[in-house]
Amino acid sequence: MSSTISRRAFAATLAAAGVPVLSRRAVAQIAAKPRIICYIGGYTQHGPPGGAGNGQGISVFEMNPDTSSLSPLMTYVDIASPSFMAMSADFRHLYALSEINDFNASGEGCVTAFSVNRSSGELTKLNVVRSGGAVPAHLSVHASGRYVLVANYMGGTVGVLPIHPDGSLGDPTDVVHNTGPRMPDRAADNPPGNFAISDHSSSHVHMVASDPSGRFVLACDAGLDRVYVWTLDLHTGRLVPAKIPFIPMTPGSAPRHFSFNEKGTMIYILGEQDSKVVAASFNPQTGEIVPQQTVSTVTPHFRGSTLAAGILLSPNGKYLYVSNRLGDSLASFHVNDDGTLNLVEEIWMHADYGRAMMFDPSGNFLFCANQRSDSVTSFKVNAQTGVLDFTWNFTPVGSPTTFAFMNTI
Repeated sequence: MSSTISRRAFAATLAAAGVPVLSRRAVAQIAAKPRIICYIGGYTQHGPPGGAGNGQGISVFEMNPDTSSLSPLMTYVDIASPSFMAMSADFRHLYALSEINDFNASGEGCVTAFSVNRSSGELTKLNVVRSGGAVPAHLSVHASGRYVLVANYMGGTVGVLPIHPDGSLGDPTDVVHNTGPRMPDRAADNPPGNFAISDHSSSHVHMVASDPSGRFVLACDAGLDRVYVWTLDLHTGRLVPAKIPFIPMTPGSAPRHFSFNEKGTMIYILGEQDSKVVAASFNPQTGEIVPQQTVSTVTPHFRGSTLAAGILLSPNGKYLYVSNRLGDSLASFHVNDDGTLNLVEEIWMHADYGRAMMFDPSGNFLFCANQRSDSVTSFKVNAQTGVLDFTWNFTPVGSPTTFAFMNTI
């Protein structure tokens, strides 16, 4: 004998038994609960000269907000060495460079534009354009949302790529090539016993981004030991040198990356070669940079080779973090009221050759891409003390170097 029961009667039976019953709307709301998506890129077999890696492309993960563990969702393999990525402010587009020198006959790299499905995290390729120079190493979206800025490391250039209304990219509206005198391969203020060198044979632009206001565009040139400052004409997409067009850094220090405070009044410039952070005031009206302090990213006890890599301010602006390659450490600094820094601690990275760092959207975890360990690791962040606690979460990813995070809607 068979029998049937209506959904309403079944729900009434469950309710009488004390079992909570959810409406279809409630079930849909649970199913649609926002998730945290993590995109990870790095070096693939098609990479820069001598720099091929083990990555497959852009790997997409879902992050557990309680533990920071990453679960694989999908991988986009139709891209070469996406060693740096950046999201648009509305998280509807992702831009990824390809750190190569054979995109075209001119020996340039390229940048790929993707649209992002805000519900699933899926990527759809829109188009690919030249980067304006060889072997791009960094890109960012200008504060206006109208241009992507690209640092071409081997090309020694900054490329300005217009963003079309659909999120796709146009060919460069400007390409600026830096020139200057030959600088030493090592800095005089190196950590004792540092045999690592940075390439100073020519201009090597390592990072380019706007200040928080969008009024100025700055670039670290690790080959010329300078930080350049421009304004960007939003109508023509051309860079115009600021009144003080660049600030010289310590010879041989190889300024690599920088980070602004929220107000845009302090800039922290990381020297790759000497593993130092220069804390400097920044004038949001003129673009003038005035160094205030220089601090080491390794403790006075350190001896040996190291190369600083990534620099990142905490979401609350109270702490600054730096990754040190070769030395395999993470340094945390307290940011004083006047913007100067005090070293809190230097801890073991638990992996090899950590490069980019990024906070998850909540700011509770700090992730590190460990290129030579083929892994991503995470640390629990104490927002009050700046202390990092290793989670013991290892995510296998071939030659990872970059992150992008997004909350689904």
